[in-house]
Amino acid sequence: MSRKRRMFDIEVPGDEPEIVPAGKADDSGRRRGPMAAAITETAESSRDRARLEAEIRSENDALAQEHVRLKRAGLIVDLIPLDVIDTCKLIRDRAPAADFELAELVESIRDIGLSNPIRVEPGRDGRYELIQGWRRLSAFRTLLDQTGDADRWGRIPAGIAARGEALEHLYRRMVDENMVRKDISFAEMAQLALHYAMDPQTSEHDPDRAVALLFKSAGYQKRSYIRNFIPLVQALGEVLLYPQEIPRALGLALAQRLTDIPGLSTAIAAEFRDWDTRSVKDELDVLRRFAGQGGDATDDAPAVTGTAPSPVPEGRARTTFQIAHPQGNARCTAANGRLEIRLARDFTTVDRRKLEAAVAALLDQIG
Repeated sequence: MSRKRRMFDIEVPGDEPEIVPAGKADDSGRRRGPMAAAITETAESSRDRARLEAEIRSENDALAQEHVRLKRAGLIVDLIPLDVIDTCKLIRDRAPAADFELAELVESIRDIGLSNPIRVEPGRDGRYELIQGWRRLSAFRTLLDQTGDADRWGRIPAGIAARGEALEHLYRRMVDENMVRKDISFAEMAQLALHYAMDPQTSEHDPDRAVALLFKSAGYQKRSYIRNFIPLVQALGEVLLYPQEIPRALGLALAQRLTDIPGLSTAIAAEFRDWDTRSVKDELDVLRRFAGQGGDATDDAPAVTGTAPSPVPEGRARTTFQIAHPQGNARCTAANGRLEIRLARDFTTVDRRKLEAAVAALLDQIG
C-alpha cells in the first residue's frame, strides 16, 4: 500500500506590511514591539532632559551675570560683622580730633536705624575692607561699645563691591561723598591730598597734582584754596588739635606767613607744647596772632630752636581733668572765668530746663 505525500502550500510574504504584535505605532504607521517602544521613549526623554538642562544653565548664567553686575555696583547688601571690617586701604580725611557730629549720627542710627549702608570689598581670610562709610561704621562701633548689644549693633548693613576697582576711583568716590558735607574743611581736604600722595599704591606722589586728581568735581578757585592749605597742614598737622576749624581767610594768611618767615612753624609748635587742653577758640586766637590778625606777633617772629617750652602766660593758668561717662570721657577745663566740659554729645538736644537745672546744681555745688 503506497503512502500518499501531502503537499503544503507555503505563501511567501510579498510587499504587504508586516503584522507586528500589538503595541505603539512607529513613524511609518506600523505597529512596533515593546522593546522598540521603550528605546524610543528613552531617547525622547533624554532629549527633553537635555533641553531642560540647557534652559536651566542658560538661566543660571544670566543670573550669575546679573549678580556680578550688581556686585560691581555695590548693590549686593549683607549684614557684615564689625570685627571683620578693616579700614586700612584708604587713608581717611577725618582729623584725629573729636568728631562732635558723630554723636548726632549715633543718636540718629539708634532711633531710626541706618538708612544708607556702608560699602566694602572682600579681602583675605573672610575679611572685608571699608571703601565708603567711615563715620557710619564708627557710629555702629560706638553703639556696640555703649550698649554691648551684639545682636543689634554687632553687624552693619554693607554693600559688597567686587574687588579690583582702581584705587584712584576709590579715593575719588570718598572725596565726592565728603564734598557734599557742609562741614568738610580746607585743612581736611589738603590733608587728604597729602595722604593720597603719600600712599605708595597711588600713581601720583605730588600733593599739588593730587588735588587736581581728587577734586575734579570742585571748581578751580576751590582747588587753589586747597593747594594753599597744603603747606599749613604739612607744617602744623601734628601740632594742631582743631585744623578743621581754621577759616579759609586765616588759613591762607597763615600759609603765606609760614612761607615768608623762617622758623614760624617752630614758634607756633612751642606755643602749643604741653597745652593739650586748649579749646577751639584758644587755638584759633594763637593762630590769628601769628598770622598777623591780632595779638603781638610780628613779621620778624624769631625761630624757636631751644628745647624748653615757652613760658605759659599768667592768664593761662588752668586745671584739667577727665570724668568717665557712658558716652566717653568728659574732658573738663577750669580757668579764670571759664569752666568747660567737652563730651562727644550734642547738648542742644537736651531739654533747656533740664540743662539749666543741671548747670545751676553744678554751680551750687562748687560754691
